[in-house]
Amino acid sequence: MERLLEKLMYSSRWLMAPIYLGMSLILVALGIKFFQEIFHIFPIILEMKEVDLVLVTLSLIDLTLVGGLIVMVMFSGYENFVSRLDVDEGEEKLGWLGKLDAGSLKNKVAASIVAISSIHLLKIFMNTENTDDNKIMWYLLIHITFVISAFAMGYLDKLTRK
Repeated sequence: MERLLEKLMYSSRWLMAPIYLGMSLILVALGIKFFQEIFHIFPIILEMKEVDLVLVTLSLIDLTLVGGLIVMVMFSGYENFVSRLDVDEGEEKLGWLGKLDAGSLKNKVAASIVAISSIHLLKIFMNTENTDDNKIMWYLLIHITFVISAFAMGYLDKLTRK
């Protein structure tokens, strides 16, 4: 009975596979939004202020970072919790694939969140005349919370690895 229960529990890891596959659909949605933004700015590029172009560019960088985060979580999560990815010899393999354990993945996610938050904060700072001071303070506090959390997670990971 115990062996059967353990085998069932171990096999249940495959319930995560459709979730990781579903993340690829989110990646498609991000790609659509990315190109939608590009197609929106092309007709008005000559009339745009430089600041507005920089803000759109920062939004596109934001989407790109989120996309990279999705790829990292999708592949690493699948490899760590479901099964190894079998990439044929002739095919290109990502350099970090198979090297990120759950702890490293957690730190990479935290660092990505800090980077995304930094870009969002930069967008806020570039548009301060249209943002309430109280909101700016909250954005800053939230960003600092992300930074401190990422630092603490990295430090704890370093302590536990020794």
